[in-house]
Amino acid sequence: MASEQKRWSVMHVLSLILILKMVSFEVNGDPQVPCYFIFGDSLVDNGNNNRIASLARANYLPYGIDFPSGPTGRFSNGKTVVDAVAELLGFDDYIPPYANARGRAILNGVNYASAAAGIRDETGQQLGARISFAGQVNNYKTTVSQVVNILGDEDSAANYLRQCIYSVGLGSNDYLNNYFMPNYYQTSRQYTPEQYASVLIQQYSELVRELYNYGARKLVLNGIGQIGCSPNALSQSPDGTTCVEKINSANKLFNNELISLVDNFNRDLPDAKFIYINNYDIFQDFINNPQAYGFTVTNAGCCGVGRNNGQITCLPGQTPCQNRDEHVFWDAFHPTEAANVIVGQRSYSAQSGSDAHPMDIRQLAQL
Repeated sequence: MASEQKRWSVMHVLSLILILKMVSFEVNGDPQVPCYFIFGDSLVDNGNNNRIASLARANYLPYGIDFPSGPTGRFSNGKTVVDAVAELLGFDDYIPPYANARGRAILNGVNYASAAAGIRDETGQQLGARISFAGQVNNYKTTVSQVVNILGDEDSAANYLRQCIYSVGLGSNDYLNNYFMPNYYQTSRQYTPEQYASVLIQQYSELVRELYNYGARKLVLNGIGQIGCSPNALSQSPDGTTCVEKINSANKLFNNELISLVDNFNRDLPDAKFIYINNYDIFQDFINNPQAYGFTVTNAGCCGVGRNNGQITCLPGQTPCQNRDEHVFWDAFHPTEAANVIVGQRSYSAQSGSDAHPMDIRQLAQL
């Protein structure tokens, strides 16, 4: 009997060790991809604008009020969409901004995003310095040369980079801080909305091809959201609640062209896989059925100035709303952490068939 108890005890201990090892592997396992590269604007900027001469900065409270390290340059109360995706991909830490990325840390990826940036170089110029999509691609090329030096040769770097996820999310400012700002820009007089979408996609296409030429093979192209439903747009509508249709219809034209671009790239670029994330419809869900996501306020920022808190972004030191998880929008333009996390989850693992095309980020990572 004693020997039976001893044998059972040994088996019990061995089982516990096995379970602990499994748990440890799940917690501390390698990420699903070796690196994550991010290109975008203020929706995902995490500090690249902090030390440049720009009005588009968020390195002060109340920005970052719910982020563990406080204000970082993120235009949210907490995490951005790419932070949520990085967690889901299994990274131990968030991807560093290009401004701070040094040494072997770049092997985990780099965030090149810059607030006020657009596809067009002039976009956002009324806000001061910013790093356009072309500038971000040039910064990525610098990173690639550093990866080659770290890994020893171009073939090793190419084999490494082809496993990484690349996220591109630009175009919002080309409408918000260009086309629909006729006092500063000529584009709305030069192009119809259809023509403008085509012009944007053509330049976007050329820059994405540059990423492909420098090693990118798994690319996430993010559609733009409903800018016409932001607190800023709503503050200009007659009743403060009706979305501005002329803005949203222009956004849909861009997104439709972007979906076609994804299909064309998947057909024409060897050894590459592109996906499209349908941010437009995800935000439509938030607005049409907010209760399903825990939201009670869809038409006003948590902090800001003026009607709908939609005139400008949050003022330094301003006291924001207390029920931040119930707001879709943090300020006049940007989502709360609560909204960002849901968008990240649906981008990573599609909740409906329309969330991602032709697959979601989780499936892309597995290729």
